[in-house]
Amino acid sequence: MKEFRLVQELILKNGEAVDAAGQKITMEKTAVDLAVFYSNFGADMLMIRDISDTDEEHEKNIDTVKEIVSNTDAPVLLGGNVKRLEDVKKYIYAGAVMAVLDFSKESNRELLKEASDRFGKEKIAVEFTGGEKNSVGDYADCVICDTEFEWKENISGRLYHAENTAADFHAEKAAAKKAGIPVIIYEPQVAFSDLKTDAHGLIPVIVQDYKTNEVLMLAYMNEEAYYHTMKSGRMTYYSRSRKELWEKGMTSGHFQYWKELTADCDSDTILAKVYQVGAACHTGKRSCFFQQIVKKDYTERNPYKVFEDVFRVILDRKEHPKEGSYTNYLFDKGIDKILKKCGEEATEIVIAAKNPNPEEIKYEISDFLYHVMVLMAEKRITWEDITTELARR
Repeated sequence: MKEFRLVQELILKNGEAVDAAGQKITMEKTAVDLAVFYSNFGADMLMIRDISDTDEEHEKNIDTVKEIVSNTDAPVLLGGNVKRLEDVKKYIYAGAVMAVLDFSKESNRELLKEASDRFGKEKIAVEFTGGEKNSVGDYADCVICDTEFEWKENISGRLYHAENTAADFHAEKAAAKKAGIPVIIYEPQVAFSDLKTDAHGLIPVIVQDYKTNEVLMLAYMNEEAYYHTMKSGRMTYYSRSRKELWEKGMTSGHFQYWKELTADCDSDTILAKVYQVGAACHTGKRSCFFQQIVKKDYTERNPYKVFEDVFRVILDRKEHPKEGSYTNYLFDKGIDKILKKCGEEATEIVIAAKNPNPEEIKYEISDFLYHVMVLMAEKRITWEDITTELARR
């Protein structure tokens, strides 16, 4: 049985979040901030509606969508300005998991089969405000409507309009589950009573950034904090000094939205991977672990960190040129020279692959990756852009 999804609408005009009348929703949060909030607060999908009037506004919206895709985990549906097949392609290339066709528009209804044949039904969603739904399933994998919970086999999700900025998705899902509607809901597989606590009923929680695995802090949970964390979607602890529950960020705004909780082999410690808003430490530092005690020299071998460190040096060369730098030589010569070097290094890989000595191909692949990173810097593409694209394939 297909799960019913809660879909939050986000309307974009000129790259900014607006309401149905085209008025900017908030001066404090960008469209990306709002998308991250909705994603972390329990929305299963984001439905982004492009209401651009000009090509310039449309391009700004596409840039904002790309940034949203890079910064959120909720799948992005993108629609609103589909007039021809090329628009569907552009939305999918922007990072949307599906392009949305509005069935209140005759042009979109006529486009459905052609778009499905071209890109596959798994890349097409349909938005209904009423009318016949039965035939759509042959051409689209997702059907959303804006009615109250009235789950049917051929409806994929309910749309929450842009003006509804305070939807409590966790509460909505609890109500849907109670009504027998199959929704995506997360409940602990381990009861708190099965965990080993100290004499005060507390268990330590090690908190990591879910993207980088950076250790952010150590805190404690009691049973109430444990279940409140599951229900709210935000990390909640027990303060040993204040003797009370403590929802991280309630005062500072630096909330922690949990992505994964795991118990260790002895069931006496929890590892929490979270999306951290702002700083984790009360000092304003990103992590509470910043007071170095002792450190030996060592070679960093974490692949992603090595890529990021090398890329950071390349970006620094672009911003702060250094005399005699080969990287700056490439930037000075421009895109054609960079592309020529990428092509040459790719050919060197092919030649090295025919050599039985594995050291040669490692060397050539390293050269190729360096030149690709120069190209990435020139085209303003980051490793996060690349990993996001690979992850969604």
